[in-house]
Amino acid sequence: MSALAEPALKRLRQRTRGISALSIVSAAILVIFVVLALASSWIVPYDPTAGDFTAILQDPSAEHWLGTDQQGKDVLSMLIGGAWTSLLGPLGVVVVSTVLGFVVGMVAGWRGGWVDSVLSRGMDILFAFPALLLAILAVSLFGKGLTAATVAMSIAYLPYTARLVRGVVLQERARPYVLAYKGLGLSDTFIAVRRVLPNIAPLVLAQSAINFGYALLDLAAISFLGLGVQPPEPDWGAMINGGQSALLAGAPYAALAPAVAIVIVVIAFNEVGEELADRIQGIS
Repeated sequence: MSALAEPALKRLRQRTRGISALSIVSAAILVIFVVLALASSWIVPYDPTAGDFTAILQDPSAEHWLGTDQQGKDVLSMLIGGAWTSLLGPLGVVVVSTVLGFVVGMVAGWRGGWVDSVLSRGMDILFAFPALLLAILAVSLFGKGLTAATVAMSIAYLPYTARLVRGVVLQERARPYVLAYKGLGLSDTFIAVRRVLPNIAPLVLAQSAINFGYALLDLAAISFLGLGVQPPEPDWGAMINGGQSALLAGAPYAALAPAVAIVIVVIAFNEVGEELADRIQGIS
């Protein structure tokens, strides 16, 4: 081993010390699924939107590793192709809800007073509406597809991040370093953006990882109901819905494969999010 590689390996061991094996496996699983989603158009063995009526409801074989559905589509190709839409939607929900929630929570916690009261009451109202219900309402108003459901769920997930940020900011406001910066005459905007925000960002990142799993479940449910991603575009939720008839015909793989993929990804994101939260709390 070269002398240059030894310090790098030492730093890697120090940074990963204390991380559970389950968290490492979960992170590796997420990397695999992300790579599959990004490279799906190049690695799928068959066209996931094209059926083959000579290969209907086939069991797993060397030609079709996960079998085929009732239209003769290769289940593995649909699973890989559906990874893109199944992960893209939750990513949009998490990014939008985290950014907006960060802003709302920061303003509410930092300003306080009537601003905090108004924003907090607004978050309470959003809490009263389940994300799935808002998504169904948005789809009924603006039409089926991923866009309307993603926007609606972004609004529904906003208060989770905003409430977390507000609580942490209220704690940070009373810390000595904030009082010291104010004593130096620095503006509230500078202190909040340049000093407080970097301190709370890791905790919000951990919460966003957990929210990703829940958003994936909700969007998969929307597609399962036939209101999200529309055929022939592959999607895990739509695959479970379409695989019901194959399941009744004795070919469970078309519905089972995407269901297992959803469960694995959700558990992996929850584990990674909880590990991040635990390490952040340990540092603080």
